[in-house]
Amino acid sequence: MLCIDRLASALTWASALLFIAGCAQSPAPAASSAPAPAVARVVLGAPAAARSWDEFKRQAARRMVAATPGGTYMGKPPEPLLAIPVLEVEFSADGSVRNVKVLRTPTQAQDTTQLAIDAVRRGAPYGDMSRLAKPWKYTEVFLFDDQRRFKPRTLDD
Repeated sequence: MLCIDRLASALTWASALLFIAGCAQSPAPAASSAPAPAVARVVLGAPAAARSWDEFKRQAARRMVAATPGGTYMGKPPEPLLAIPVLEVEFSADGSVRNVKVLRTPTQAQDTTQLAIDAVRRGAPYGDMSRLAKPWKYTEVFLFDDQRRFKPRTLDD
């Protein structure tokens, strides 16, 4: 009977140690709800010189979409949207991106802000700015769906 009590006690201690060791392991990293879409490198044609800011904004939005195949969607934006970053983009006279300022970072899916910045840079250059009134900058709102694909708000107008 004494041997059985010692064996039971030893098994209890061994079980407790195994349990504690299992609790000490770090949990596996959580997977992202949706990976960012893969973006292939695209060569864009030369942009036309815009005659108005409205024309420029539409052309810029189309260039961002063309430069980001698989990372955009067209049609009606889903409800609810995953994220809505807002960027102010400043240009040089030749249409190259001079500066990107983040005006709104979403509270969730904050990585979409960088996806939007990357899309702006991929779409450059945006064409001769000399016909447009200074300052050569505008604001774009990016509407992201659950797959982290975007649509520039300008294309909804």
